[in-house]
Amino acid sequence: MPHDLGSMEDVHACLAAMPGPDVGAREAAARRDAQLTKPAGSLGRLEELAQWYAGWRGTARPVLNAPQVIVFAGNHGVTAQGISAFPPDVTAQMVANFKAGGAAVNQLSKGVGARMDVHALALDHPTADITLAPAMTEDELLISMRTGWQAVDSECDLLVVGEMGIGNTTSAAAISLALFGGDAADWTGRGTGLDDAGLTLKAEVVARAVARHPEATADGFEALRRLGGREIAAMAGAILRARSERIPVILDGFICTAAAACLEVARPGALDHCVAGHLSAEGAHGALLDRLNKAPILSLGMRLGEASGATLAIAILQGAVACHNGMATFDEAGVSGG
Repeated sequence: MPHDLGSMEDVHACLAAMPGPDVGAREAAARRDAQLTKPAGSLGRLEELAQWYAGWRGTARPVLNAPQVIVFAGNHGVTAQGISAFPPDVTAQMVANFKAGGAAVNQLSKGVGARMDVHALALDHPTADITLAPAMTEDELLISMRTGWQAVDSECDLLVVGEMGIGNTTSAAAISLALFGGDAADWTGRGTGLDDAGLTLKAEVVARAVARHPEATADGFEALRRLGGREIAAMAGAILRARSERIPVILDGFICTAAAACLEVARPGALDHCVAGHLSAEGAHGALLDRLNKAPILSLGMRLGEASGATLAIAILQGAVACHNGMATFDEAGVSGG
């Protein structure tokens, strides 16, 4: 397993050698759950989440006390096609807001005790317009994935990644269309608030982009390189690093899930260490989660991005782990029924 991503060969080597969960730890966690002072199954999905987490942390009684949230930011040349309600300058302005602690994800990270980091990727050099050329060269893709890889703290025990980038819902829609087919309109949403005319234009742009890059069809890394963005590639790199370290991941919304989908298409099973944090109000997110067989933890009508939905879901996983570890067994509590 490479210690860093020095080449795309290293990326493929990581996928080929990705570790799985500790089955014994997960089974031991299930046995413990069966002895806790509650009717079987009464905590619903919390039980499943605790056992999933135990398997990836390699212990029947894991702790969750060092979550990390990383927001990656990048700019997209496709904004020249008029597909966003906001100008690209907003990306840099929001990065400053993240660093000053003024964004929603800052507050949510504090609430769950998560370390939060922000990485801006060449904001003054947007990716190429994907209707005209590949978004990135192979070197640019690798640099972005390496940024994500290196941003992960190997001491964290849970990872959430998110993004900021005007135009990146267009890239996510194009990636989804290339990887899973259908019509462009099926994968295209209003993003930051397009009107009907803007939505129609955006779907046309997505269709043109995918038609321009047939090499991206059903090829995870070509979809990421040709149709993605630096921040999307960085999220993929971070998710891959987490898998190499057996660090569980909570996926955020549509754009984060599109980044993750590139890994899954490149290597089925690559997202076994991931759960979906929430169902975004960006319409195609549900369809993308269905393709990946990921059931969202939360559904609150959120569509902010910036890792906000997944960060909020950390609290649910913390609750699951706390119950799993802190509840007494029937024998310990002297309760009949164990």
